[in-house]
Amino acid sequence: MKNTKEYLIPFVGLKQGKHHFEYQLSNAFFEIFDYDEFENSDIKVNVVLEKNSSMLELVFQHSGTVNVPCDLTSEDFDLPINGEMKLIVRFGEEFNNDNEELLILPFGEFEIDVAQYMYEMIVLSIPLRRVHPGVEDGSLKTEALDKLNELQVKEQQQEEKEEENEENIDPRWDKLKQLLTDK
Repeated sequence: MKNTKEYLIPFVGLKQGKHHFEYQLSNAFFEIFDYDEFENSDIKVNVVLEKNSSMLELVFQHSGTVNVPCDLTSEDFDLPINGEMKLIVRFGEEFNNDNEELLILPFGEFEIDVAQYMYEMIVLSIPLRRVHPGVEDGSLKTEALDKLNELQVKEQQQEEKEEENEENIDPRWDKLKQLLTDK
């Protein structure tokens, strides 16, 4: 992982209360984490840090778009994303980030690196199945989508043939089925 100095928040010199931080993220941010799933990204992240005497409370909110390929057609499109995450920072004897909502920093720490938390929040807000909006409303015309539609029609025709075959069953079987139901 590369240097993330611009995502360090020094909380020692801050007064108690709420403090606002804003970050504009692009693909350069994701390159820090060797994450190259996005063709392009434009995400705004707001961080509200509330400092108390014994702990810090961070609220992350993000919104923006990422350019990703469609899972059905492989066409790139801008996927709108947004999300929110809360993090509580307490102070203790040693560093501990086992819990995703609680971070324990050693007593001597004076700053917190929020890059990892922003990265995780954004990546987890991306849906597993990414479908181009043109596929859902029928306005996208591609070769891949045409081929999928052709195959879908064949499957429907096959189901209709199976239903017809079930209707043309030998009447002797009906008598045997009655024996099972007459018990």
